[in-house]
Amino acid sequence: MTVDESAAEPDAAAEADADADADAGMTVRDAVSAPDADGRPRRTTRRFPLFTRDTARPEGGGRAAPGDAPAPARQWPILTVLAAVGLGLLLTALDVFRAGTILIGAALIAGAVMRWVLPSVGMLAVRSRFTDMVTYGVLGVVIVLLALMAQPHPVLVIPFLDDTLHFTVR
Repeated sequence: MTVDESAAEPDAAAEADADADADAGMTVRDAVSAPDADGRPRRTTRRFPLFTRDTARPEGGGRAAPGDAPAPARQWPILTVLAAVGLGLLLTALDVFRAGTILIGAALIAGAVMRWVLPSVGMLAVRSRFTDMVTYGVLGVVIVLLALMAQPHPVLVIPFLDDTLHFTVR
């Protein structure tokens, strides 16, 4: 081994140690920054990436009850909505169509209201608060309106929709 080679080896080891220390003290600068192959954050901007490589917990996605409560008690918002939808499906199967479908729509609207009012709703939180509220609310209102417009003897008559239906079917 020459003098030049032995002097070069400690420098390489020192650089490797410095890189390891830098990686150990690394901090991610924003919530959506995904690490690269070396573990360093690739992005330092707030702009969303073209391809999503990681997921974030939806806001309000925490437990709806303390952690020491039994599992069903922690997820009471989604269980309430599912129980009401199940009861509505049972009523629909028992030939009480209008009441059953109105109950299903009302359960979705109640889910939208719970998503808006409660700070933590457990598994009822799927996406952002706004997206969940709009999705649950629009689906609930549409199901209730269709239940009220169902034949025979509709409770709600909207002439524009009736004319559109007859025009497209003819």
